[in-house]
Amino acid sequence: MSGSTASTGAARLRGLGAAALAGVLACVGATASGGPRAAGPGGGARAEVSAAPRQPDLFDTVVIDAGHGGEDRGARGINGLLEKDLVLDVARRLARRLRARDLRVVLTRHDDRFVGLEERTSIANDARADLFVSIHANAARARRARGTETFFASLEASDESAQELAELENSSFRGERGATPAQDPLVAILGDLMANEYLRDSQEFARLAQVRLQSVDLARSRGVKQAPFVVLLGVQMPAALVEVGFLTNPDEESALKGSAHRDRIVEALDRAVVEFGRRYDARRGASRAASPGGP
Repeated sequence: MSGSTASTGAARLRGLGAAALAGVLACVGATASGGPRAAGPGGGARAEVSAAPRQPDLFDTVVIDAGHGGEDRGARGINGLLEKDLVLDVARRLARRLRARDLRVVLTRHDDRFVGLEERTSIANDARADLFVSIHANAARARRARGTETFFASLEASDESAQELAELENSSFRGERGATPAQDPLVAILGDLMANEYLRDSQEFARLAQVRLQSVDLARSRGVKQAPFVVLLGVQMPAALVEVGFLTNPDEESALKGSAHRDRIVEALDRAVVEFGRRYDARRGASRAASPGGP
């Protein structure tokens, strides 16, 4: 970071002031509670009065984000399979399964077009979703690299390979506003606040997804990791990014070309979403009828 950038960021932090920072924290807290509280006559928060306890919101909306698209093809397999095509198909299949369970599903893209960072995060936040799942496929210089891995957001990567992958995925949005969260200290702090607001839930879903993905044929678990993926930092809900395999591994590319293997990936993610939803509702004291799709 240049000295001028650092000093500008520091000045903005000093100018933020205690009152403004308290407002930011209040906004973050309001997100978790479902919205801001009304202001009282003195400008403070007015106590809400209701005749009966408010029914907790059920887990009912999932946003599925198919990475890349359009001119941004993402990774390319040695035999020509494109990440943008693979992940769109997986996203559509997962959407069908979740809708069969009476969940509301929103896709950030429905076809082969590029969707910018701001639009992706706006789609998710406008939907007031309970979970955001971004689907990607991996690549590596070493053709032997293989397996699945799942990420949740953090400004500090868990290891060097996670940092490199985040930088590669973030490069799809290079030049967009908000695409480089660590360059401005204020943006970094606010992004970290939002990530931490949903850190526990994001980590929980990432672990559930990775456990389920381990059962998929040929899948070698590379674990759950943290990294500063900008698409995860921008959404106001639990969020995870799933890498479903390495297109640069000939065996994995061949498997990922097949419908049966894609269905097994989708089944794993479907079960992870359902289990996460059950835990989400249980923590909030919410209950629902059994879903038509079963456990």
